[in-house]
Amino acid sequence: MEHPLIALKEAGLALDVQNVTHRYQKLAALNELSLQVAAGQIFGVLGPNGSGKSTLFRLVCTLSRIQSGTIRVSGFCTQTQTQQVRSQLGVVFQSPSLDRKLSALENIRCQASLYGLKGSERDSRINEMVSMLGLQDKLHVRCEKLSGGQKRRVELAKGLLHRPSVLLLDEPSTGLDPAARLDLWQALVELKKSGTSVILTTHLLEEADKCDCVAILNAGAMVACDRPDALRSESGSMVVTISSNDPQLIANRLQQRLNMSCIIVDQQVRIAATDAMELLPVILEETTPHATSVTVGRPSLEDVFIAKTGHKFHSS
Repeated sequence: MEHPLIALKEAGLALDVQNVTHRYQKLAALNELSLQVAAGQIFGVLGPNGSGKSTLFRLVCTLSRIQSGTIRVSGFCTQTQTQQVRSQLGVVFQSPSLDRKLSALENIRCQASLYGLKGSERDSRINEMVSMLGLQDKLHVRCEKLSGGQKRRVELAKGLLHRPSVLLLDEPSTGLDPAARLDLWQALVELKKSGTSVILTTHLLEEADKCDCVAILNAGAMVACDRPDALRSESGSMVVTISSNDPQLIANRLQQRLNMSCIIVDQQVRIAATDAMELLPVILEETTPHATSVTVGRPSLEDVFIAKTGHKFHSS
């Protein structure tokens, strides 16, 4: 299957980030970051808190000025073509922007006025968004009465009224329960089908796993970028995790006696291999006296993160 970055020229670019560095005094929030997002997909920027996701978000939506490097949105430069960039972007922030005392329709109409939409054009755009996002029976409900997922759909409607080519979302599932997250994701899939490119930042591994492509950030740098299934396959078909009070002892035994490559994270030894199941009896024989538990599972995006950085994915 073709790597998602191979066909960029044919598909076009929703986002093109080149050599971007951004510092807060001596702290580099982004360090020579380069990232390209093909149009027409759901693209996730995954990373723990402090990885640079929010800084990248602010730079892309022109809330902060670039210190070094370039960013283009649908071909427009954020530094020299700010208005064109903003016309291409729909933005949904992490913090809610709805007036809780107004109805869903009143909130959407307020946004329409900010875009200068009036009369029949305004009504047509609102009807289009309401139908796409399934808000028909919630239009006259005050937002304080809506569920978390329904509120997010109203936020999406506001951000899409001007028909942007790219929808940018910052931690869209924050504060949502599992049912509301599913509701939101269904809306994003429908938006993708309509031709909108969706770019989201997230610290949720399960959310990133649903994206067409995901870039993993750590300490302001990109450590991996590909389809989630392709990233997981890099870690082998299975991962054996051994918990122990002396993980270094276990790692030494496995490396010396079985020539196995191990990663120690906290109090765990992790082994990723395509033949992990076949080797499991031997692993158990070598580690059982010193292990508190041994588990076997398929690789996750956290395993990818650990393999690339040497430490766990801490999202809180």
